[in-house]
Amino acid sequence: MMNPEEFDNLARFEREFWWHRGMEQILYRVLDPLTRGRRLHLATEAGCGTGYMSSRLQQHYGWRIFPTDLGREGILYGTRSGFNHAMTQADLAALPFRSEQFDVVAGLDVIAHFPRGDEHLAIREMLRVLAPGGLLVIRTSALDVLRSHHSKFTHERQRFTRGRLMNAVSKEGIRILRCTYANSLLLPVAFTKFRILEPLSRSRPSSGIQPVAPWLNRLLYGLLRTEAAWLGSGRDLPLGQSLLLIGERNV
Repeated sequence: MMNPEEFDNLARFEREFWWHRGMEQILYRVLDPLTRGRRLHLATEAGCGTGYMSSRLQQHYGWRIFPTDLGREGILYGTRSGFNHAMTQADLAALPFRSEQFDVVAGLDVIAHFPRGDEHLAIREMLRVLAPGGLLVIRTSALDVLRSHHSKFTHERQRFTRGRLMNAVSKEGIRILRCTYANSLLLPVAFTKFRILEPLSRSRPSSGIQPVAPWLNRLLYGLLRTEAAWLGSGRDLPLGQSLLLIGERNV
């Protein structure tokens, strides 16, 4: 489960913070082509945080979304903000939905909170509620070497390589349509910060979601927009701080 303190940071900054805006654009550019020609109506976002991204997905795709999160804090933020009145407090490993209920099941930055080796509990449950022919959308933290103070603060338990994520999903019966790294252009900066500067500072773990100067926010967002355009052209990225996987449940 994510650190409850992080919900406050999400509620204050996720609408404008460069990472959230940029990764949203990356998600659309990768997912859009794979939704065309499909009849997708019902969706759930498992581990929805404040529900903000669920509201954005609902607006972008027109899906009826039922978000869930284990953290009561996220549900309270979401309902107070009016993001989605269908939000439900639930464990991703035991979703309160019937089998094969949804056309789309999304888990964005959530399976990393499961202990290494237990990610199959989340993947199997997402697969259970996914209808045959439906889409599974997973985004998660990548590369153990990039574990940071933010990782520790948010209670991140593991990070994935592309191969390990694909193996974890495919062995549960999902046909992988696309799997790519993302947030790649800032990889040298991230490595320097997380592996050199943070250990030298000996500071306590803290959230990486903090306000930055407007010019820097625009610059960083622009870099992710560049990646979104690259990924939207159908080309993958070989390394990055995140992984994005789109799969289909076999009919």
